[in-house]
Amino acid sequence: MDRITFHHDTVLSDVHMLRPNARHLMTRLNSVGQPVFISKFKILSVGEGPDDNDPEKGVPEAGVGHEPKKDDEKVSQSQDGEDGGEVGGEPFLDEDGDLRITHRPRTNPPKRNSRDLVCPIILQQADPELKPEEEYSEDEDDQAFDDIIKIEHTMATTLEDVGKQVWRGAFLLADFILSSPDMFRGATVLELGAGTGLTSIVMATICKTTFCTDVGEDLLSMCKTNVTLNRHLMEAAGGDVRVRQLDWLQHDLCTDADVEFSWTEEEVEDMYNNTEIIIAADVIYDDELTDGLFRTLYRLCSSFSHSCSVFISIEKRMNFTLRHMDVSCDAYNHFSRCLSQLVALQDGRCSFTVQQLPTHFSQFLLYDRIEQLELWKVTSTPLPSERTLPPESACGSSLNAEPPTPHVPIHRSC
Repeated sequence: MDRITFHHDTVLSDVHMLRPNARHLMTRLNSVGQPVFISKFKILSVGEGPDDNDPEKGVPEAGVGHEPKKDDEKVSQSQDGEDGGEVGGEPFLDEDGDLRITHRPRTNPPKRNSRDLVCPIILQQADPELKPEEEYSEDEDDQAFDDIIKIEHTMATTLEDVGKQVWRGAFLLADFILSSPDMFRGATVLELGAGTGLTSIVMATICKTTFCTDVGEDLLSMCKTNVTLNRHLMEAAGGDVRVRQLDWLQHDLCTDADVEFSWTEEEVEDMYNNTEIIIAADVIYDDELTDGLFRTLYRLCSSFSHSCSVFISIEKRMNFTLRHMDVSCDAYNHFSRCLSQLVALQDGRCSFTVQQLPTHFSQFLLYDRIEQLELWKVTSTPLPSERTLPPESACGSSLNAEPPTPHVPIHRSC
């Protein structure tokens, strides 16, 4: 993947494009024929600098920032006298008259940082009948590391499949989760637009239950595979990740038992009764989907009988548009308008407050935390007064869906 072919309608995440030393191993083709890669991301310990943990950096060589050991000096001196260096102050030459230079032997790097032997293979399309644990076999060496997250993903997809890539917003939100574990410990969490599931996997190392939701059978299957690959990270904390379908453009949850990734009635009840935290990572890139996100947030929070905190990470992407003849960020501007409309909403059900959080917390994953990355917190508080239907004029363009009923909405078919 040194050379990536772009088409006019493809996009590539900076996480993959700006990590030239990282190895992305192509493992298979998914059910729709797209190449699937697997990447490994290390969770840094507290106080560990990102620059000191590049997985592609080997150990320092002797003589580079370190004093040579006595044993090395002896080896060097003996070799100088035998087949290199100087003998009696005179340079040692070979039979052709070339100067022979003896190099100090390099320290062998640990097995973990050694390069894997990669042999050419013929990729096969994924078998839909296989379970994730049957489709992918782990290396025994990887099973011992509890600080490595393995993620299957695609690269250079169309805009409609960007959820199959890993984005910096997911890393930012994961850093926030790892830097504030007490906030999420033992909680029931709902992630909207989970994509590859990286943030849900990190969340499950702390919280009790994570509902990891998105749309598309192929994307959800990839997400389920990633959950299986990293189950050892979650088992230690007792966390549980449930991959489920949740379409922002639909009003109800799918509970049809014949449909994969559907909800059970017990899960729906658990989600509505116990969810105190909702997260969404880098899901702001299309105005229609942004409207659907805010309508979904409104429907969920107005149906809760308790307060709820929503954390949304976003990356401001600047583009030059012919309409403005200037650099603009239309998706971010639409997101800001939706936040303002949500705060101004007065429906008698709940109230919303919005706060932009600082992003100077510790960094636990290797990525470029640029200044365009932002983290927002939306807090919903149920009102004690009797609930009334909100006036249509107060809903705004992003909240003009039919108001939810107070009971749990369950739909028998998808």
